[in-house]
Amino acid sequence: MKTLKSILLAALLMCFTFNFSFSQKRYQIHVDNVKPSMVGEYEKIAKSFTEACVKYNPQGPWITASTNDMKYMYISPMENFADLDKNLYADMAKAMGDDFGKMFQDFNKCYDSHSDFVISLSESLTYMPEGISQMQEGQNYRNWYYLYFTPENSANIYEAMKGVKGLFESTGSKSYYRVYSSGFGCPESFYLVAISSKDEVDSAMGGKENEKVLGEKRPEVFGNLMKYVSRFEEVTGYMRPDLSYTPK
Repeated sequence: MKTLKSILLAALLMCFTFNFSFSQKRYQIHVDNVKPSMVGEYEKIAKSFTEACVKYNPQGPWITASTNDMKYMYISPMENFADLDKNLYADMAKAMGDDFGKMFQDFNKCYDSHSDFVISLSESLTYMPEGISQMQEGQNYRNWYYLYFTPENSANIYEAMKGVKGLFESTGSKSYYRVYSSGFGCPESFYLVAISSKDEVDSAMGGKENEKVLGEKRPEVFGNLMKYVSRFEEVTGYMRPDLSYTPK
């Protein structure tokens, strides 16, 4: 976190009780690739920063996720690209004095790299028939699926994912998911599918049950999708309400 802007840029998630308005379909993502040996120290600093934000009340909300490969993602709603130039922490930095800069120096010791990018919610591909929300009570565990594709297949993969949604709708599946598309700052094109559950066991059991619900058409529909996927990644982790912030 070398700049004040980077704390706003937080992938996903994507995905607590802080349900942002979906008129804001873009999200700024900041990812810290934390060293395994520094995870404990990093979390202490992150909690201190969150507590400081509660005290000084900067007007920039974010939700946080931590992944199984020790990435910490800070996810902020974004109205437009002008948000990238806003310094929402100027008053907080002035009030904290040297302690503010020291906090970010301590952050920097915990990782060797970090990145920033923008993603957008795709409502047309998302399957949440009871209403779209990033957070569901009691379901902080996440499976994130990255479906990478080449430019020549952008139209094909979109239609294939519409086919997946159609299968879920026609069978009345209770396994809901959100879909995000890559945007500014992403070196590759991808769709990100986020699925919420209680924990790893609940995720596995729900997946098996959903296979039965989707029925015999499932292999054909998902097979058609994978024809257009150039690379596939699965990441698991948890949403972190304890490291997240909403201004007063």
